[in-house]
Amino acid sequence: MIVKVQFITGTARFEEYRDPLEAAVSALGIEVDLAEDHPPGTVDYIVYAPFDGEVDLSGYTRAKAALGLWAGVETIIANPTLTMPYARMVDEGLTKGMVEWVTGHVLRHHLGMDADICRRDATWDTRVPPLASQRKVGVLGLGALGAACALTLAGLGFDVAGWARRQKDLEGVACYSGDAGLAEVLARAQILVLLLPHTPATENILDAAALATLPAGAVILNPGRGALIDDAALIAALDAGHVAQATLDAFRVEPLPADDPYWAHPKVTVTPHLASVTRPETAAAVIAENIRRGEAGEPFLNLVDRAAGY
Repeated sequence: MIVKVQFITGTARFEEYRDPLEAAVSALGIEVDLAEDHPPGTVDYIVYAPFDGEVDLSGYTRAKAALGLWAGVETIIANPTLTMPYARMVDEGLTKGMVEWVTGHVLRHHLGMDADICRRDATWDTRVPPLASQRKVGVLGLGALGAACALTLAGLGFDVAGWARRQKDLEGVACYSGDAGLAEVLARAQILVLLLPHTPATENILDAAALATLPAGAVILNPGRGALIDDAALIAALDAGHVAQATLDAFRVEPLPADDPYWAHPKVTVTPHLASVTRPETAAAVIAENIRRGEAGEPFLNLVDRAAGY
């Protein structure tokens, strides 16, 4: 039996994924017909990364699942025509990319590297950076990406505390949950990493009150979701000096408008949502495995709980 797979990703992504996915499903003994133009009622699976607004999926009545290319889901599950199970992307490439971005920028701020990289004078600054064990790092969000980052930083010797809605247990990481736990993590975080999903409960979780809870001179890294931060409150905290620096990779509006104050702020580094990018060579294996599971009647990997929002 030939399994029909519809790409709703934009033609450029289809061309990137076609060969890796054909190879990945073939290795599992599955024959697929990959296309962008199957009649909706004949489709068994959708590979999904909406590229042009909300897509009407109501005609895909036979589809067993929509298999996403993105880790984020909030704009996708808001689509009322997405009635089939939806699996978000969790794969080795995404995780490694996020760990490398977070680790690189934590080390950058921990060591104060900007002072040397951006130096334009002849000042011989003999400051001694602290050791990782002397630096407290907080990670908000301990899902697949957050947990991997927290464990990596702890492995480098950082004093890491993490927070999640549900209590977690990670070796070498002090794990917290609940409102009291959030306050505990914020109060100790000299470097704070935001890796929460965007849900109604996490919208503006880093507001003026939360920012005031951070230690003076804290650094914020946001490779998660733009809506986690109250932007006006963050700029006010930066201007007041309570927050020393912010490195931001995710924003409420993307691409970030040219007139957005983050671009010109001297204490802000903007990176263009590149912390964790889906790579066809690793993501294809995850999609192929979910197709295998669907054909075998097994549970899909990484199914989204729509009530929870992630």
